Amino acid sequence: MQLFVFICAALMILIGAVGVIVRSHPVHAALSLVLTLFGVAVLFVAQDAHFLAAVQVIVYAGAIVVLFLFVIMLLGVDRAESLRIDPVKVQRPLAVIVGLGLFGLIGGAILEGRKTLIRRGTGLETATEVSHDSNIKQLANDLFSNHVFAFEVTSVLLVIAVVGTVLLARRPGKSGAVASAEELASSATAGKPS
Repeated sequence: MQLFVFICAALMILIGAVGVIVRSHPVHAALSLVLTLFGVAVLFVAQDAHFLAAVQVIVYAGAIVVLFLFVIMLLGVDRAESLRIDPVKVQRPLAVIVGLGLFGLIGGAILEGRKTLIRRGTGLETATEVSHDSNIKQLANDLFSNHVFAFEVTSVLLVIAVVGTVLLARRPGKSGAVASAEELASSATAGKPS
């Protein structure tokens, strides 16, 4: 079983790495990077390094790649694509189903963690030879049970900040924004003597 998991994870890493190099569309290359990072996380789990796997997924696949994607979108490197044409016919219904499922999971986590908002933590235990991973267990338990509400609120605030940044950067007429074709044409004709 370990050999099978290793082969699957290695294939994920190799296919994702080749996808990063070969893909011409930058968004597809960033998604190939996500595949590579998930493969590395699977290898961490296979080596019983669960904390490193969680950090790999949360920090690298979650935060860093999302940052890459928003920078790509802000710079306008991606091609303009029509939103009316669906390249995959089941994409929008599947996105609705996945979105509702994630909304349900987050809502359930908030409702489950709501009763622990009042209770205070006990602090970290010292590591012993018998329980060498007690700090990691306490940290994970505290973060994902006692402070799940603060964790989710922080993620929502970060998403709102990024969306606001994208909207401010894309607004025409502001300093630093790309001028439209009409603005360029009117400024070119206004400077010519008649």
